Amino acid sequence: MMQLSRVYVVGGGGDKGNKGVAVGSVCSAVCGAICKLCSWVGDALRIGTGAAVLGLVFAYVGWFYYNQRMKTSDDPRQQNLKALIPLKHYSYAQVKRITKSFTQVVGKGGFGTVYRGTLCDGRSVAVKILKDSKSNGEDFINEVASMSKTSHVNIVDLLGFCSEGSKRAIVYEYLENGSLDKFISNKTPVDIDWMTLYRIALGVARGLEYLHHGCKTRIVHFDIKPHNVLLDDNLCPKLSDFGLAKLCEKKESILSLLDTRGTIGYIAPELFSRMYGRVSHKSDVYSYGMLVLEMMGARNKERAGQNSESNASSMYFPEWIYKDLEKGDSGKHNRNVITSEEEEIAKKMTLVGLWCIQPSPSDRPLMNRVVEMMEGSVDSLEVPHRPVFQIPAAPFQETSTLSEDISSYKDVCSMDVA
Repeated sequence: MMQLSRVYVVGGGGDKGNKGVAVGSVCSAVCGAICKLCSWVGDALRIGTGAAVLGLVFAYVGWFYYNQRMKTSDDPRQQNLKALIPLKHYSYAQVKRITKSFTQVVGKGGFGTVYRGTLCDGRSVAVKILKDSKSNGEDFINEVASMSKTSHVNIVDLLGFCSEGSKRAIVYEYLENGSLDKFISNKTPVDIDWMTLYRIALGVARGLEYLHHGCKTRIVHFDIKPHNVLLDDNLCPKLSDFGLAKLCEKKESILSLLDTRGTIGYIAPELFSRMYGRVSHKSDVYSYGMLVLEMMGARNKERAGQNSESNASSMYFPEWIYKDLEKGDSGKHNRNVITSEEEEIAKKMTLVGLWCIQPSPSDRPLMNRVVEMMEGSVDSLEVPHRPVFQIPAAPFQETSTLSEDISSYKDVCSMDVA
């Protein structure tokens, strides 16, 4: 620009020279204005660029902070993982060594295989190796997080866990007598008397009472059945297999599940249809009632199969028990009742079982009330009303375990109304 100014300033004399000077002055003014404009634009661009960069920095910091809060506060999986911290962590190599390369299988379930193992101090343990599932480890988190929050004589003790890549294992105490189902399904020559049956049923009730009312956070098991009740050397029952368990605040115990969970024959009807009520800890009460009736032989499968038309509904409510009560034959379903004391125990267990399996959750007692009923006198128990039962729309396969097919769900809690 300065060169252009000089060209116009250098001119001939006379008018032409004056014109050259005038033109040069104009160009100088224009060039000066352009320079100022360029300088202003440059400053503006620098300021704008700096502001934009600063804005991007603030936006990134805000996004990062929000993302971290979402991970640590709002993600239930991360909340559950916090419960794992105080537990002993085993490497997969240690698990393999404990189980002697997985040589002794003691059980199989919907989520994996259980092996017997021995710790370095000589203690026998049960090691559950979880198989891969669509739930992306949700069952593993459920079980470890739930069991790590418990400490009760009727709950299996959790000793540690393994989480190494896709390999997951749970280590808990080993119970020599195995599960209850082999004792009540004639899979063992051991005959359990009525008093022992009663003590087992009472122990299971106390364990559930603890999960529902004794923990800081309510735990709903969702898979109460004989296979998940383990017995120690003294036949003391302990609840196990928390793979389907859900944690919920005591004031917010109503749960909304995207899928049915549990085992056919023990699943509460509200898990299939909302017409029966909302899913809650009362669903465990129903499963407990079915467990008690099966312990007594009241759910005799041969008897249920005598009437194919009612077979499906009998999976949810064995109505013939009312007829036995009317005849005074309570407790004589599948076991021999000899003494008056045994007859009283049988009647008490029958009545408690019937109260627990009422189709409507609001008609079922809470587990703390169930314990009171089991510990109290049979004379204080009334026969529950006989409900009109409609069959839920679901497949009826006695051997089906829906827990294997469940992968997605969410907790939606609202105030408990029952």
